[in-house]
Amino acid sequence: MSRWARLAVIVALAAVVIVPAILYISDALVLRYRLGRGAGRDTVTVYFATRLKNGKFEVFTDRPQTEVCAQALFPHFGLRPCWYVRRSGGVKVI
Repeated sequence: MSRWARLAVIVALAAVVIVPAILYISDALVLRYRLGRGAGRDTVTVYFATRLKNGKFEVFTDRPQTEVCAQALFPHFGLRPCWYVRRSGGVKVI
C-alpha cells in the first residue's frame, strides 16, 4: 500500500469515526456542565396520538403531557433533545 493511500485511509477513518465520537462526547460534557449549573433542561408540552385504520391520526388534546428534554444535539441521560421534541410537533404517537 502506498504512502498516499495509507494517508487517505487514515483521513477517511478520522472523518467517519473519530470526528462524530468527539462531537458526541463534547456534547455530553457540555450538557453535564449545564445540568450541574441548573440549566440544560426544558419542558415541552406534548400530546399523545394514535394512528387510525384509515391512515389518519387521532390526537388526544384533552390530556396534554409535559416532557423534559435536553438542550443538546444528541440524546443524553435518557432525555431526548429539545429540537427533536419540538420538530415532531409536540405529538407522540403511541
